[in-house]
Amino acid sequence: MSTTGSKSIKKSGVRRDEFIICYMSDRILFTERQKFTQWWLWLILLGVNGLFLCGAYMQVIEGTRFGNKPMSNEGILVAAGVSVLLTIFFISFRLETLVKDSGIYVRFFPVHVSFKRYSWDRISKSFVRKYKPISEFGGWGLRSGLFGKGKAFNVSGNKGLQLEFLDGTRLLIGTNKPEELTETLDKIGQIRR
Repeated sequence: MSTTGSKSIKKSGVRRDEFIICYMSDRILFTERQKFTQWWLWLILLGVNGLFLCGAYMQVIEGTRFGNKPMSNEGILVAAGVSVLLTIFFISFRLETLVKDSGIYVRFFPVHVSFKRYSWDRISKSFVRKYKPISEFGGWGLRSGLFGKGKAFNVSGNKGLQLEFLDGTRLLIGTNKPEELTETLDKIGQIRR
């Protein structure tokens, strides 16, 4: 460890050996990375992109008006650009989940640049369950549930890690590895119903 790091540890009041033990014991026990895989979503995005890119080519390059009430050249170029950017945005979306000794870490990139940490001492219940994405949360993504269901971070499927916190709030984190996640929680004694 560098002397600069040692100085900052001393200033924080934490002994160096305590820092090393804490750092070493915070192992990653489970990891999962998910992306949007719904075929219908990609079909819609490709269709919209194809429509606007074809229209932009016909109107701007070939000089043929696109549609009965054509947009201006600038308008169709902006629309094509926005549809491509939206597709790139969806491609970059990913839900990352880590289970560590210190708690659950989750990130919905690019909305969350860094991981959100939920320490075990704040969690009263944690278990994997089947859920209904549409009726409970209105779909996939960063969602707020209806009728006190809490929040959800999900990208596909219908299984998730249900967390309930000491303050009564709830969070569901979607998973495509329900058996592995349950086994990990069981091993560390963190299945709580």
